[in-house]
Amino acid sequence: MDVVAPLPSRPETTGLVTRGAARFLVDLGYAPLAEVTLPNGRRADLMALGPKGDVLIVEVKSGLEDFRIDRKWPEYGPFCDAFYFAVAPSFPDGILPEEPGLIVADGFGGAVVREAPVTPLAPARRKALTLAFARLAALRAAGVAAERLAL
Repeated sequence: MDVVAPLPSRPETTGLVTRGAARFLVDLGYAPLAEVTLPNGRRADLMALGPKGDVLIVEVKSGLEDFRIDRKWPEYGPFCDAFYFAVAPSFPDGILPEEPGLIVADGFGGAVVREAPVTPLAPARRKALTLAFARLAALRAAGVAAERLAL
């Protein structure tokens, strides 16, 4: 008798995709932080600072229902140079909008399936975001339970 492994729960899928996308970003030279609350009150699943100072935001979608009930993703644009969705390999094709980039990830890594359009941040906003990102990362490294970017 074949034993079929149960499908991961929604929180498990979110955790696996987030971990894989973060590992993938690290492989590309980015420094990601998970669960970053932006100045507009929205929370980015992953925010990453690139080696040249570019800022990415990645919104993890655990499944079709997660995507259908969550329409906040357009509000991330003012806080990044490029925006991506990250989904599990089992996520159905043709559901996500074509404008954002797309990363397919599992618990071990990921791959870009569609590049995100780049809309460079204004220099003053980039400087403020970079400083806030660095402070948030340092606070977390010091053991402080911080999640909000302080601009």
